[in-house]
Amino acid sequence: MFGIGGDEIFLILIVILMLFGSDKIPEVARTLGKGMAQLKNATNEIKHEIQKGAEENGLDMKSITGGISDEIASAKKSMTESVNPVELANPINEIKEDIENLSGPIKRQM
Repeated sequence: MFGIGGDEIFLILIVILMLFGSDKIPEVARTLGKGMAQLKNATNEIKHEIQKGAEENGLDMKSITGGISDEIASAKKSMTESVNPVELANPINEIKEDIENLSGPIKRQM
């Protein structure tokens, strides 16, 4: 998530438990949940106001984002047409065979 592993999260939870105590943790969690809900509502309201303002000024947001999506799709298509995976696989296999011929078969260690 944020580059934090399981051990770090466990340590953070222990520190929080020591700082607040077991009776305050549900209250802190509720407060954080309410804050996150308010933030989500605020962002949704801002998005709604932006869309409403764009519609009032005659801007069509779907046509703007649709044009970008079409450009991305056409770029993807042209890239996949220009680079064929089969064409890349053959040189790789040839190089692998050359290496095996020079050094012997590759043994995998387990």
